[in-house]
Amino acid sequence: MEVIFIKDLKNQGKKGEIKNVKDGYAENFLINKGYAVKKTKEALSKLNYEQKKKQEEETIKQEQALKLKQELEKVVLEFKVKTGEHDKVFGSVTPKQIQESLKTKGYKIEKNTINLQNSLSTLGFHNVEIMLYPKITATIKIHIIK
Repeated sequence: MEVIFIKDLKNQGKKGEIKNVKDGYAENFLINKGYAVKKTKEALSKLNYEQKKKQEEETIKQEQALKLKQELEKVVLEFKVKTGEHDKVFGSVTPKQIQESLKTKGYKIEKNTINLQNSLSTLGFHNVEIMLYPKITATIKIHIIK
């Protein structure tokens, strides 16, 4: 019997996958537990509709990420820090501080998407990457002044 998985089931199938399984296994476990439905014209058309809708949503999200990337790459964030002798910075600028600064400028960015290669503990300009979407990364400029 051919079934369409409607939920992921480890080592069996992923959502949207069509597989041929034994009748008893399909009826008594997969369909009964809600992991799959029997392959019919209606089920196939519903699957195709859901996949098309998901693809459209992904395209919209990707376009929004590209637009946000263009906006963010024009932004320069300034942080005023305390310094000691020889302009040594006390502490460093953290992803949370960057997130807060972006929030005040109207950008909602999650802290875990801010990728700091090194700690921002020296005066001057620094580049910081922000993951907006898979394979879409914006680079913002951070200016640390005393």
